[in-house]
Amino acid sequence: MEPLKNIYNLQFITKLEDVITLNYPAFEREAFRTKLFEADWEELALKERMRQITLSLAPFLPQDYKQTIEILRKCAPSFTGLGGIIFPDFVEQYGLEEWELSVETLAFFTEFSTSEFAVRPFLIKNQTRMLAQMEEWAESENEHIRRLASEGCRPRLPWGLSVPALKKDPTPVLVILEKLKEDEALYVRKSVANNLNDISRINPDLAVTIAQSWYGNSQKTDWIVKHASRSLLKKGDPRVLQIFGYESSDSLSLADFTITPEKLAWGENIAFSFTLISRIETPHKVRVEYAIDYVKANGTRSRKVFHLSELEWRGSMKKTFAKNHSFKDLTTRRHYPGVHRIAIIVNGTEKAALEFELIQT
Repeated sequence: MEPLKNIYNLQFITKLEDVITLNYPAFEREAFRTKLFEADWEELALKERMRQITLSLAPFLPQDYKQTIEILRKCAPSFTGLGGIIFPDFVEQYGLEEWELSVETLAFFTEFSTSEFAVRPFLIKNQTRMLAQMEEWAESENEHIRRLASEGCRPRLPWGLSVPALKKDPTPVLVILEKLKEDEALYVRKSVANNLNDISRINPDLAVTIAQSWYGNSQKTDWIVKHASRSLLKKGDPRVLQIFGYESSDSLSLADFTITPEKLAWGENIAFSFTLISRIETPHKVRVEYAIDYVKANGTRSRKVFHLSELEWRGSMKKTFAKNHSFKDLTTRRHYPGVHRIAIIVNGTEKAALEFELIQT
């Protein structure tokens, strides 16, 4: 798979030069390109390339910020998708002292790409003022702007600049989530769920309270709560399990739990199977997961939980599960040799576990 950073390729740069020149004929495209590639371009990650474009554009656009924004607003509609974050990034880099113009421009740019990363320095500079702006955005007719209200204030936004005050106390964002919890756009509701999931990792008690108050009000809020509770569900939080009707697993048992092979090398799969048996005579819900305790570089182990199935049984039943799990290195996970552990979790409770060894070849 091609690295994501390669969205900023020569074709993109050429198009950017063409569009800017069309809207600003004085643009020195050759000088811009020379400055752009002064850095070791191939070694730069996605957001590093984004920032290099921003810094390389600035010397060749008008020194008056307002004039430059007028030019960039004409260019931005030609760059939809993730690559378009270069335009909000220009605002982030050069517009913090031009609050009203910059904030209005971020709302405009987000319709073509996303301004979620660029709003973070504004939150840090003046959280009260920026959150008030996001409250206004939450009532916009445009779903992209409404999503910006929720996504931009996430306490743990991936790839986003950290906002320490929100990581310490996320309660100020709740008024925005309340405004958007019944949003018509799934795009927006997914952002609300991700924001609430962030909160669950900072303040689980607060997240549980919100989930309890929202769940059962509508299909929209039920979906948000379920998606937002994924971290707490994987941790087996009994309060969240109860919200979704997962009761004690005392009357649920495992049989014939096996893994193959017991020793495997990098890139190979481990296969495991087991039978889940329920002795409950009344209707009940069952959530089945498995966890792998991975060996880390320092020799300790770290758990990762994976979802297997959710079942609604009418009475006593049994079901056999079989699964293959790959130990191929990923960009998000590297594997290390040693004794690993795999566990089966039912309704938040570990029911059985076996060990296996990952070896170097």
